[in-house]
This record gives sequence, C-alpha cells and structure tokens, in this order.
Amino acid sequence: MTLNVEKEIADLKAKVGDMPGAENKLTMIVFSGDLDKQLAAMIIATGAAAMGMQVVLFFTFWGLPALRAPQKKVGGKSFMGKMFGMMLPKGRNKLILSQMHMAGMGTAMMKGLMKKKNVAGLDEMYDLAAQLAVKIYACQMSMDLMGFKKEEMIDYPGLEVCGVATMLSHAKESSIQFFI
Repeated sequence: MTLNVEKEIADLKAKVGDMPGAENKLTMIVFSGDLDKQLAAMIIATGAAAMGMQVVLFFTFWGLPALRAPQKKVGGKSFMGKMFGMMLPKGRNKLILSQMHMAGMGTAMMKGLMKKKNVAGLDEMYDLAAQLAVKIYACQMSMDLMGFKKEEMIDYPGLEVCGVATMLSHAKESSIQFFI
C-alpha cells in the first residue's frame, strides 16, 4: 500500500474548513514504545476520559508495537516486514522501561512494584480505556513502513487505521494535545 499524499492533503483541507473550534477533547500522539511512557499515555487518557473528555490516541512509529496482538500471526509480509516483526516487541506486555531497564531487571522490578502498590498495568489500562470510549487510531504510514497489518492488531473496540489527516483533524478541534 502506498501513501497518497495528495489525497491526505485534500482530506485535511476539507476537514479543516469545517472545524468548530476547541472542544472538551484530548488528542495524543503515542510515539514511544517504552513501558513507562505508554503507562503515562494511558493514565492521562483514562484520567481525561473519566473527567468527561473525548479522548483520541494516535499510535505511530515505535508506539505501534504495543497494539500488536501476541497471539495473532499473519502471512504475506515482505522481508523487511518480517524483520521489523521480529525486532520489535509484540504487544504491550513486552515493552521495557526507557530508563533503568538493566537487562530486564528494572522492568520486572517496576511491574512487581506496580502490582504490590495496586497500580494498574497496561492490560487493565487498555480495558479501562475501552470502557471509557477512548478512541485508538493506528498510523497507516507507520504500519506500511514496518510491515504491520490490521489483522495483527489487538481487538480493541473501534480501533481504526488512518492517516495523519485524521489525527490532525482531531487535534485541531481538541482543547488539549499531547505527544508522548
């Protein structure tokens, strides 16, 4: 699949013309695939949704592997797609800390401490996000580059694959935008 830049620009221009202004809405770009940053994104997203905000998460580049379902296997990938698939984590439970990972020891200690302190992990955060109607989008261009397919993504209510024009239209009407 190739990126049609002209179509994306035309879609964006069409959407921008109808923007009503800032709404009680949070749009967040989830760029990082680090455990701690994904936790922060989900804490902010679920907190905003619990406060009555509409929440949109746009997963791109290194944030995308968190959306891969570990149990799903898909064929028909290119050599590079297979390489990205092997090198990147498959699912949110394979993510590691951005700092003090220490060959897995730091990540295991953090997960253990979270459990001991009754802090929700990513599985619980995603479940809560779904209950709170947090919208999740996966970046089509990043998926194409990394060889990921929609069929290998998690089962999440309303998960959509889209381009940057969709994310920008949400950001334009949002009162808050984040990049994590």
